[in-house]
Amino acid sequence: MRAVLTRVNSASVTIDGAVHGKIGKGFLVLLGVHEEDTESEALKIADKICGLRIFEDENGKMNVNPHDAGAELLIISQFTLFADCKSRRPGFSKAARPDKAIPLYELVIAKCREAGFHVETGVFAAEMMVDSQNDGPVTILLDTKEL
Repeated sequence: MRAVLTRVNSASVTIDGAVHGKIGKGFLVLLGVHEEDTESEALKIADKICGLRIFEDENGKMNVNPHDAGAELLIISQFTLFADCKSRRPGFSKAARPDKAIPLYELVIAKCREAGFHVETGVFAAEMMVDSQNDGPVTILLDTKEL
């Protein structure tokens, strides 16, 4: 499982011209599910998202976790994170199919909510317009193969 996590001042996702999800200070998370991912990867990445200390403390150091920072989460499914770019036209055969990806995506969301976070989402497989005001900018790539 992969996530591109961006610390934001605000972020939103619009579907069919209407705002579907919107957050203030927090994380915009683009989440990709690999064809071989299991619940174990979903739990691992949710735990990392909920505990990653990349908010600044009183000394300007990235040392504050999202809970203590009052962060909100906007989590959006992003199968293109598993693009194979060996040729000039990306292939997506390593991305999980919806029947596998949706439950794992929803498990990550559920675990983040259970951890006490306000979580907004996109809609799986929808055409989405994502806006964000990046803070820093701070963007982190998470991959469960490396956690």
